[in-house]
Amino acid sequence: MTQTEPNRWADMPRALPALLVGQAERFGNRTLVTFDEGSWTYAEAVTVAARRAHALKVAGVETGDRVALMVSNRLEFLEVFLGCAWLGAVAVPINISSRGMQLQHILSNCGARLLVIEDALCPALDTLDFSALAVERIWLIGETVPAPPMAVPMPVAEGRIDAAALRPGDLIAIIYTSGTTGPSKGVCCPHAQLFWWGANTADILGLGQAERLYTTLPLFHVNALNTVYQALLTGSTVIIGKRFSASGLWPAVAENKATATYLLGAMVPILLSRPETPLDRAHSVRIALGPGVPAEFHAPFRERFGFDLVEGYGSTETNFVVARGTEGKPGTMGRVRQGFHARVVDEDDNELPHGEAGELVLRADEPFAFASGYFGMPEKTVEAWRNLWFHTGDRVVQDVDGDFRFIDRLKDAIRRRGENISSFEVEQVLLAHPAVAAAAVFPVRSELGEDEVMAALVAAPGAVIDEAELIAFCRPKLSYFAIPRYLEVMESLPTTENGKLQKFVLRERGVTAATWDREAHGIPVR
Repeated sequence: MTQTEPNRWADMPRALPALLVGQAERFGNRTLVTFDEGSWTYAEAVTVAARRAHALKVAGVETGDRVALMVSNRLEFLEVFLGCAWLGAVAVPINISSRGMQLQHILSNCGARLLVIEDALCPALDTLDFSALAVERIWLIGETVPAPPMAVPMPVAEGRIDAAALRPGDLIAIIYTSGTTGPSKGVCCPHAQLFWWGANTADILGLGQAERLYTTLPLFHVNALNTVYQALLTGSTVIIGKRFSASGLWPAVAENKATATYLLGAMVPILLSRPETPLDRAHSVRIALGPGVPAEFHAPFRERFGFDLVEGYGSTETNFVVARGTEGKPGTMGRVRQGFHARVVDEDDNELPHGEAGELVLRADEPFAFASGYFGMPEKTVEAWRNLWFHTGDRVVQDVDGDFRFIDRLKDAIRRRGENISSFEVEQVLLAHPAVAAAAVFPVRSELGEDEVMAALVAAPGAVIDEAELIAFCRPKLSYFAIPRYLEVMESLPTTENGKLQKFVLRERGVTAATWDREAHGIPVR
């Protein structure tokens, strides 16, 4: 792991407006960020933030108000995000694949009065009940006919206002992460938390002013937002691509002269599965962040593409707390970083000895380096932060050298294509179909070393479940990545003597000869 001087961030302001101003004074006309739509220098980013904040203020947005953002990797996303931060409003980035019940819940829970959405995503609004939401106005990026209710083109930002006087603990964003036994939870992210995400990742990757960072990960997740902070803190440049493409990655990093890039889980085996070409080494990338990549892919990746993947552990609620550099133990997440504390505990929060599996719990030394709770969910907040440690819900083992190894999730969550999926939310959609009497959704392993979504179903009396029709039923109601790949109709689901569902039985059983595979039938989900 690359370590740098621990105090290199000590004098920097933690709130984003002051940080923007300070870095603009240092780096001025150096390019901060590049999108397909254009680029901003450090100085221009301050102007962009102040002008968009003025437009938000004119639209009635006040300090502390939530602004929902349903926008892909494009310049307008960051423009509104910076404008919210400058004004002291709270950005609510929403996964652009959100649909149906999940999207209704997010907009209801956050209470956003303004929704910013790009035109191609407007069909996701068709199933919403706006009478139950606080949304009063929709800013539309692009043009669509017919326009959604309350929609107006996003106004041109012309005036400007002074930055709000903000503190490190003030909220900058609410980022929704998958629930386990319930709906998605809105993680309350303070300004200082995103600051420390950028600072810690920059230290781990050894970033300096000359870097060119290239990411295709979505800005509505903390990973890509963190990359923007890495650039801002170090004086480097971040290039944000539209989306990941296995065929397009190497030409893009070469064209943009990238020195660092960002990959997740299944991206690595997908890249390795492609035929070798001269482009595999025709780049200047020296390192990549690659959390969640199975251990067996690291060496082949390094040998073929010429650089290392940095493994680690963090979550939307926490920070980059555990990291393994290029010299660390294969198959581990690494060791806890300076400024953080980690324990492995049993169900009563007693610390377990080395080598014994338990739940990973975390603390931070720096104020507001972790999220401050779940928005509008005090009981869930108390449960997760009980005994003043954040409970990750992940089962790990720590060895005698201090290295952590991930085993699995303690609760009922699924991770696919870098996205956390709530089995609860998928089950609710399946159960809404009249032919389905019971449903259990659970993960099974895929050939890419990640989770695939499987559902065990029991048909309603007298009904027959048509798998293809059920997938079509799910399509407008679920994010594409949450739609089950595997379906299996059973006479009954396994339960305890007290009638409690035993999902572990289904997970261990996995895919069988009786399982229906959506991909084998060529049925699309987008």
